[in-house]
Amino acid sequence: MRLFPVPWRFLPHDQRFRKYQWVEITVAKASDPRPESYKLKADSIRILSEPLSTAKGWQARKAVVFPLRAHCLCCVQKKRDAEGYPTLGLFRPKVIEGLAINPESPTWTQGQLATLRQGHLFEKKPEKELEKIPFSFRYKFQCDEESCTGHTMICTDWEMGESLRKWKVEYGNQWESKFRQKYEKEMIEKHDTHFFVGTVHQHPATWIIVGLFYPPREEGPRLPLFPYLA
Repeated sequence: MRLFPVPWRFLPHDQRFRKYQWVEITVAKASDPRPESYKLKADSIRILSEPLSTAKGWQARKAVVFPLRAHCLCCVQKKRDAEGYPTLGLFRPKVIEGLAINPESPTWTQGQLATLRQGHLFEKKPEKELEKIPFSFRYKFQCDEESCTGHTMICTDWEMGESLRKWKVEYGNQWESKFRQKYEKEMIEKHDTHFFVGTVHQHPATWIIVGLFYPPREEGPRLPLFPYLA
């Protein structure tokens, strides 16, 4: 499911869930034509658990996430083009060739500002306006599919933006070295990296990476793609 809007910065602290926590939320189907899209009722959020453990190579997280895994992006795109869905997917790229970091405008457009400042939607505004990330991140990769000619896809993973904010303060002009160490070198060499992907509402044929799933890479040969479906 695709849940939005998620007004995390507006939420009281007892509703600010973390990644990989179970939560209970009231939802309603969004007018968005994508079948997986639902709107959430922000004041209904109830946190049910601590974040799932990373012990034993992220075993608890894999048990939830891996059953959703597709073979590759090419397969997800073909199914969506033929049947209209899915518009969300998860897969392991065969090869990640690199990460491109490109400068972008550091300021919001007037339309984006209008959306950010819709104060009537929530009871309390945050003290600081949301900072725009002045860079775009794109992964170049290939699918585990004979006909794949390669993909270059923008990544909007929330954690990447937060890392950039933190490391620009800690490392100043040297932030990119730290950033590439984690999101390029380690994603290629250290982690069993998977991409969460989704289509763009206004451009339904366009796919972007919306999140990263990166348990540690296990020694020896890779596990079969669908171990939890066997």
